[in-house]
Amino acid sequence: MSTKIQFWLLPVEPFAGESLSHFLGRFRQQNHLSPSALGDLAGVGAVIARWERFHLNPFPSDAELAAVAEVVGVTSERLREMLAPEGVKMKCEPIRLCGACYQEEPYHRLEWQYQSTGGCDRHQLRLLSKCRNCQAKFPIPALWEDGQCNRCRLSFIEMTKWQKSY
Repeated sequence: MSTKIQFWLLPVEPFAGESLSHFLGRFRQQNHLSPSALGDLAGVGAVIARWERFHLNPFPSDAELAAVAEVVGVTSERLREMLAPEGVKMKCEPIRLCGACYQEEPYHRLEWQYQSTGGCDRHQLRLLSKCRNCQAKFPIPALWEDGQCNRCRLSFIEMTKWQKSY
């Protein structure tokens, strides 16, 4: 990627435990990029849209991660941390969240999508997989803009009152 392109891209810092989907979405929103535009800048094509949906088969290669890392301004090692560790199975759907965690720090945690995760260990609450007001499924984290349901606009934080203990 040319240095000229890098100068107009605004940096986005990843959060601890953030999913790659949410990070890429935040980066794209900050820089007004579509998944395909980001893929074109990195020279990796359409894989960005797949990664944002947690479709990681085939798993991102070192070369792909390095190319994306150069564009987004973080190391490829940091991007790899936003992917499930080897041997950990992911749930692509439904997208899940803990409203209490989201209230503390508003971002999607990778661990919420692990098949083995049934609830939030920090708050001892079951994860939500749909809006408790209108029953709409949560969109992929890359599309989260305002921390609220896309259909009825109920905030993820307000949904905490519907989370059950586990």
